Amino acid sequence: MNTLNSPTGAQSLIHKQICQNFSEIEKWFKDKTKHLAYPIYSSYDIRDSGYKVTNVDANIYPAGFNNICPTDKETAVELFRKYITVHYKFPIKKILLITEEHTKNPYYLENVYTISDLIRQAGYEVRLSFPKDLSEVVQLESVTGHILQFGSGFESSEWIQSFKPDLIISNNDFSLALQEWGQQISHPMNPPRELGWYQRKKSRYFKNYNLLVDEFSKVALMDPFLMRVETEEFSNFEINSDVSRNELAERVDHFLNNLKLKYKEQNITQDPFCFVKNNAGTYGLGVVKVNSGAEVKEWTYNARKKMKAAKGGRDIEAVIIQEGIPSVVTSGNASAEPVIYMIGCELAGGFLRTHADKSSTESLNSPGAVYKKLCVTDLMDNRNKCPFENVYGWSAKLGLLAIGLEAQDMNIEFERYTKAECGSI
Repeated sequence: MNTLNSPTGAQSLIHKQICQNFSEIEKWFKDKTKHLAYPIYSSYDIRDSGYKVTNVDANIYPAGFNNICPTDKETAVELFRKYITVHYKFPIKKILLITEEHTKNPYYLENVYTISDLIRQAGYEVRLSFPKDLSEVVQLESVTGHILQFGSGFESSEWIQSFKPDLIISNNDFSLALQEWGQQISHPMNPPRELGWYQRKKSRYFKNYNLLVDEFSKVALMDPFLMRVETEEFSNFEINSDVSRNELAERVDHFLNNLKLKYKEQNITQDPFCFVKNNAGTYGLGVVKVNSGAEVKEWTYNARKKMKAAKGGRDIEAVIIQEGIPSVVTSGNASAEPVIYMIGCELAGGFLRTHADKSSTESLNSPGAVYKKLCVTDLMDNRNKCPFENVYGWSAKLGLLAIGLEAQDMNIEFERYTKAECGSI
C-alpha cells in the first residue's frame, strides 16, 4: 500500500480529528512556539504503520536538502528569509555556514550547495567553513559539479576576518564537542553547538515528544496512542559485558510484554518488536532491530560491532529501547518512509526514503537507500479544506516543539534570538 495515495486507518482518523479541531490546535501550537527557541531547520523520519503515525528520528542539523523537490525549494527561500527576519532583530547580511568535513562525499556537498544557494536567494551572502584550523582554502566538487570553497572556521583566520559574518548557521551535528573551536566563537550560532550529539540524547527528545503528543491529543480529542512512540532509556550500556547485555535483554522482554498488552487493548494483531538505538547517534549508526531479549543475548559479531561505536569513533555508552513501527508506505516494490523537513516552524518539504532490500519492519536509513520525490503539496487533500499534510506534518511540528523543550531542559540559549509566535511577520 502507498499511504500517500491511499490513507491508512490511523492517518484518516488523525486527519479527521485535526480538521474538526483545527483552530484550537493552531492556537495551541502558536502559543507553544511563542515560549520556545527552535532551530532554523530540522528534519523528521516518519513511520506510518496503519495503526499509528509517528516520527522515529529527529535531526537538528539535517543533510539531504538537495533531495527535496524543486517546488519546495522555491518556497524554502522565503521561509529562510522569514525565519531570520523574525528571530534576529539586528542587521544580518553575511552568514557563515559551518559544515561536516565530508570531503569525499559529493552527495553531502550537494546538500551544502543547496542550503547555501537557498540562503543566497533569500538575500544573504554566504561563506563555507569547516570547524577546524585550515592553512589554506579547500576546493571541493559536489555530485552535480558545483565547486565549493571551504576555509578555516576559526575567527582569527583570514577567511573569517575578511568576511565578518553576522550569523553562523551550522550543518555540523557536533558528534564531537570540538570544544576549542566552540569556545572561540563570538557570533550567534543556529542551531547552537550545544545541541550537538556530543551531549544531546534521543531519550530526552522522545520523552518531550510523547508528552506533547498527549497534550496535542487532548486538544484534538483523539487517543494519544495514534501518534506516540514508546521509548525507554537504558544507561550504562557496555556491549562487551555479559551482565550489561543480560540486563538489556530483560528490559527488552519487559518492554515488549508491555507493548503486547497495549496492542491487545487496541485490537492490533501486529507482533511487537523494537529497536535498540544509540542514545546519542546519527546517520543511522548504532541501530539494531530486536524481536526478543534472547536476541540481545545472542547478538552476533556483526550486531555487536554495529552497537560498539558511533559517528566520530565514540563508544556507545547508553541506548534507547524504542517501539518498532512497521511502514505500510511503499514506492514501487520498495519499503518507504516520508522524511519531512522544516524551516523554523513551517513545513518546508521532504522526500521518500526507499529501500528495496529492507522489509517494512527494518530501518531504512542505511546504505542502499534511494530518495524519491515527495513535495509537501503531494500530501494535500482538500476534504473539508484541511490538508492531509497535517498528519505527517503535525508529527514533524510536534517534533519541533520537542526540540524546543529539549533545549530548554538542557538550559541551552539561542544567542541573540528573539522568541516569536509561529506565523509572525
